[in-house]
Amino acid sequence: MKDNKTGFALSKENYKLMLIGFAIIIIGFALMTGGGSDDPNVFDESIFSTRRVVIAPIVVLAGFVFEIYAIMKKPKKSN
Repeated sequence: MKDNKTGFALSKENYKLMLIGFAIIIIGFALMTGGGSDDPNVFDESIFSTRRVVIAPIVVLAGFVFEIYAIMKKPKKSN
């Protein structure tokens, strides 16, 4: 006879991994901040820094990839 358990689709481990992925995404967006000018009539070149244009989007993308892994990871079987 088949054991029909009703419960959550994801395990506790999946949720922990999802929180880690969410933190990575937040860090990536935090890396994008700043670089603005106090005077709107003056152009500030610091908006195009390597941190904002290259590193931050890579960190955000890595966070989303980690989220996909966290969702797709199968929980360990319990005996």
